[in-house]
Amino acid sequence: MYAIIVTGGKQYRVAKGDTLLVEKLEVEEGANIDFENVLMVGEGESVQIGTPYLAGSKVTATVKAQTRGEKVRIMKFRRRKHHQKCTGHRQYLTEIEITGISA
Repeated sequence: MYAIIVTGGKQYRVAKGDTLLVEKLEVEEGANIDFENVLMVGEGESVQIGTPYLAGSKVTATVKAQTRGEKVRIMKFRRRKHHQKCTGHRQYLTEIEITGISA
């Protein structure tokens, strides 16, 4: 069984036992979290699609860690002006493991 959930403005296809990185959630490590915004649930030939969300369905997950992503380098450069600026950014992420899907 798999589901498509929305969190942090992005959509993820998840199944039980999957581990994924999502935008930072304000939850402590080891806590359980429920995702109510489920767009679709499917198993084999039977697929349920919400309009836009499925009523009464949820995905439960356990928070494994609060981490940060890879560094992204940003380079600003003005030609012939003797100006350049280099900055970086590391996104805050939450690592979760899917423990259950209920439709």
